[in-house]
Amino acid sequence: MTISIEEMATFCKAKGFVYQDSEIYGSLSGFWDFGPLGVELKNNIKQHWWKTFVQNRQDVVGMDGSIITHRKIWEASGHADCFADLILTCAKCKNKLRADIHIEEVLNIPGDGLTAEQVNDIVEKNNLKCQKCNGAFLKVNDFNLMFETQVGPSKEKTNTTFLRPETAQLIFADFHLIKENARLKLPFGIAQIGKSFRNEISPRDFLFRTREFEQMEIEFFVHPDRINECPFFNEVKDMKINIITSAMQQKKQKHKEITVDKLTEFTSKWHAYWLSINYKWFLDLGIKPENIRIREHLEKELAHYAGACFDLEYNFPFGWKEIHGNADRTQFDIKQHVKASGKDINVYDEETKEKIIPYVASEPSQGVERAFLSFMFDAYNHDPENKERNWVVLKLHPKLTPIKVAVFPLVNKLNDKAKEIFNLLKTEFVCTYDRGGAIGRRYARADERGIPCCVTIDFDTIEKDNSVTIRDRDTTEQVRVKIPELKKFLREALEK
Repeated sequence: MTISIEEMATFCKAKGFVYQDSEIYGSLSGFWDFGPLGVELKNNIKQHWWKTFVQNRQDVVGMDGSIITHRKIWEASGHADCFADLILTCAKCKNKLRADIHIEEVLNIPGDGLTAEQVNDIVEKNNLKCQKCNGAFLKVNDFNLMFETQVGPSKEKTNTTFLRPETAQLIFADFHLIKENARLKLPFGIAQIGKSFRNEISPRDFLFRTREFEQMEIEFFVHPDRINECPFFNEVKDMKINIITSAMQQKKQKHKEITVDKLTEFTSKWHAYWLSINYKWFLDLGIKPENIRIREHLEKELAHYAGACFDLEYNFPFGWKEIHGNADRTQFDIKQHVKASGKDINVYDEETKEKIIPYVASEPSQGVERAFLSFMFDAYNHDPENKERNWVVLKLHPKLTPIKVAVFPLVNKLNDKAKEIFNLLKTEFVCTYDRGGAIGRRYARADERGIPCCVTIDFDTIEKDNSVTIRDRDTTEQVRVKIPELKKFLREALEK
């Protein structure tokens, strides 16, 4: 059953995944709080990403940069002057809208990369009006998305800076220190997970477009002459992916399936490799293959620093939308920071005996909240015609699900034994204990929270076989397992 983004927001609130921030005061648009289940799911996403792309690799290390940093970083990167969106303002009611998004939604045409002149022309030719009051729009103007903040008691410009709009620049600024401390040689990557802030003109679609979000990001540095020397490429070259290229978009074609080796027709081997393993990460955690694709950016969409850029898109109820961006950032950022700081943060190449500026062959970057949303939509299952199970079953991958095991005493007389088993399991698994209501209702509550395994203690547990019943969330199959073998059984069940 497909549900809308509004229905997903309602479900997330009702089950303790996500709440509107400051709701008792009328809330604040673009900000969200994560409840008891949401914080666990969010942490699991981050931990699995970190384990996959940092801890399991020899060529990637991590860092955690400050949210507030020196203003000159954002001046060097171009954010202070150029990090802006075009804004439409109603002359009558002063309602403000992000121009590219409004054009996409109303006219169903691409809005990325449009200039102010092009937006004004589109508004005039299509007679676009304010949807609130039907008033005419003023000429568009730029709106800087940076949140400005003051450091210290003085309000002078030298004491003002910004909440970071991305995590990437801290990686570039600390590049020389990390390279030396970790004794890294090219090629290598630096990863970071952390908060970013963008003062979105019109936040919308629940967690999809917010003003505060978390990013999981890697900058992968290579020698500028070796962007096609990827020793891991053969591991992924035959992997199948869905792709829609720039040319296909211009011809209004649908995406098609290709193998990763064909990606090198559009970008480098290192870039294709990182795109494919991030694509696979989503598949391995339960995203259905038909719901994910790679989209090549149109030429007019490319950022000023990008040699090439691709998005991983998910098929949301409101259309195919980006959940992961992956740019070839060239040498732009390191060059900018060398120039602005006057510091030597280049790399010495022992083979050529020359200093080189490292090349960012790939920048895998994705929002935690957008990944969260895609996993929730793919896991949501509800069949109203199923008389035996007429409730939501949240089929999250066991590695992601907030709670792994639920422990149920069949009746209250069995509480002591059930608590004993709960205490046995909680040291290894995230568990919950539920003794309220009929067993069927407890199964339903567990299904709605995505719990993969329910352990029920009955009278046979004590009087006959020292076993418990384990129910599988997805199949509803039940098996009896001896208590001494319980941890091993659950371990294997949750690793499937």
